Amino acid sequence: MINQNSPLFLAMRRFRRHRLAIFSACVLLSMIVLVMIAPLFEILLGVSANQVDLYSRMAGSSLAHPLGTDELGRDVFLRLLYGGRISLFTGLTAACFAASIGTVIGLCAGYFGGRLDALLMRLTDSVIALPLLPLLIVLAAIDLNKLGLPEAIVQSEDVSFYRIVLIVALTGWTTVARLVRGATLSLKEREFVMAAQGIGASDRHIMFRHILPNLLSPIIVAVTLSVGSVILLESVLSFLGLGIQPPMASWGNMLTNAQQLIWEAPLLAVYPGLLIFITVISFNFLGDGLQDAFDPKAEH
Repeated sequence: MINQNSPLFLAMRRFRRHRLAIFSACVLLSMIVLVMIAPLFEILLGVSANQVDLYSRMAGSSLAHPLGTDELGRDVFLRLLYGGRISLFTGLTAACFAASIGTVIGLCAGYFGGRLDALLMRLTDSVIALPLLPLLIVLAAIDLNKLGLPEAIVQSEDVSFYRIVLIVALTGWTTVARLVRGATLSLKEREFVMAAQGIGASDRHIMFRHILPNLLSPIIVAVTLSVGSVILLESVLSFLGLGIQPPMASWGNMLTNAQQLIWEAPLLAVYPGLLIFITVISFNFLGDGLQDAFDPKAEH
């Protein structure tokens, strides 16, 4: 029998009241399903997402090409699906890596306190003070050949994806770190933590078995809210030619390719721009809904 007074049940009940969050979750779930079954659409349409057909360039909508073709005759619908795979996966992966780094830093700072706390928080403040977009542009423009990386990695089609994930993870952990530190400072004074210390539990055991599980709710909310920002950053870098590189498609580099054809084929820019807008605002609404649902001060 479900305990109707459990925190999880009460959170779910508060979340159901947030209609925009539920609608956003449905939109995102539908989008994820569509991008995951992109190969099925290739089979149904009988074309490949990267198949070039110069005789059909910038064609209108048809049964063979539901959203028409781009400047190289490639199917826009399929490229949007595969671009969605990259943009969504980049956002989710980078947000999770950044949250992991921020969680470890915030947990150590809040639990141990003292000089370690001061050092880690000054590091956090230093990263926050950096101008984010110029920093990302500089990091994304670094020539990987000069870093001594193996040629196989430098020439890989996926290297631009890994670069974006790494850059965002190394610069986007600060919000989670401060959030986790504040919650840890409160939790380490609770009775269950003091009891664990009293029976001789190690600091690592207390941090990861007693404190961390109580931090999952705010961490999930922070990750959800940051995914939209990461997708925007990836789109900006790809738009500037420093993000995901062709032939791999992303919504950002699709916008880049469409900017020179904005007057001839404006829909080539409208489709990826609209998907970026819908995705980012859906993640924001979902994050707001989860924040309200997990808020212990909310009415039951």
